[in-house]
Order: sequence, then structure tokens, then C-alpha cells
Amino acid sequence: MKAICSNCEAENDANSKYCSVCGFKLPIHENENTVPEIKKQQSDKPSRKFNLKTILGFVVGFAIMFFLMQFLLNPSSDASVDKALVEAANEINKNCPMNVDQNTTLKNAVALPDKTFQYNYVLVGITKANVKIDTVRKYIFPRILEEVKNNPQLKSFRDNKITIKYNYTDANGQFVTEYVVKPEMYEK
Repeated sequence: MKAICSNCEAENDANSKYCSVCGFKLPIHENENTVPEIKKQQSDKPSRKFNLKTILGFVVGFAIMFFLMQFLLNPSSDASVDKALVEAANEINKNCPMNVDQNTTLKNAVALPDKTFQYNYVLVGITKANVKIDTVRKYIFPRILEEVKNNPQLKSFRDNKITIKYNYTDANGQFVTEYVVKPEMYEK
């Protein structure tokens, strides 16, 4: 049984919560809470900024997601690569939302046209006002790029010249930042 996206009318796996083509929440899951409500505990600590533990959580989360893409070995055409990306997004979305670390939840994954794969993350308990984008980019993006360049599990991405996007929204759903890793950035 397939789930039809009410936004773009694409066929998706029946267990998927989000469309693998456009990222829209599928109708069969509209009444579910996709991100568990987090109760705020009162603390004497100031609001958190990104720290090393959070950054490492991002890197580990990316590695886990890429491991799921292992079956993308040497497709014969761009169309077959795009189809494999849609299938991978469907597989990932079966497990979404997925907690990457205490501050990050993978909301869903989306296969986009032109051999592009996008991960959509929510920064749990963090608001856009608490994030210093330049600081985050300084520490996180180089690690993401290094991971894409050197992780053996990402060989199929490199071989097929996949563009990878990482989108982040805050706890209120406001866009925070996006990182894009293009093939020319990871080719040696």
C-alpha cells in the first residue's frame, strides 16, 4: 500500500510520515504529534549555546543517516540515482522523527531533483535568538564537510556526485540555517 502526498501527489511508502519528494507531512499522519513535547525544567543555568557535545552529536547523526544510504552503489543514470534517493528518504522517514542528540531531532529526509538529498532537523529547546549562526558555521560546517569527504560509508554519495543539504529550524519552527555540501566541495 502506498501513501499519496496531498501536496505533490507523489507515491510514498505507507509507513512514511513525510513525503520523500517534497517533505510535506503525509495525510495519514496529520493527527500525530511528530515531535514529543519537551517539558522545560527550571534551571539556574543560562540559555544554552552550541557546545562541543552538540556539535559531535550533529556529526554522529550525519554518519548514521549516511549509513542508511549505503545501497546507492553505482547506479547507471541520474534518474536511477534520484529514484534511489527517494527510496532512501522513504526508509529514513519510517523512523522519523529521530533524536540525534539531546538538542537535535531529525524531522525527515527529502529527495530533491538533480541528485540532491536534504535532511531537515529541529533544534529542540533552542530558539533562533539563542543561536550564533557564525559560530555554528565555524565549528559544524567544517566537520560536516570532513565527514562527507572521508567517511567510507559516503563513498556512494561521492561516486554519484550527490549534493547534500542540511536544514535546521528552531524549537518554534523558525528557519535557523542551511548547510549545502556540493560535489565540488568534497572531490579531492
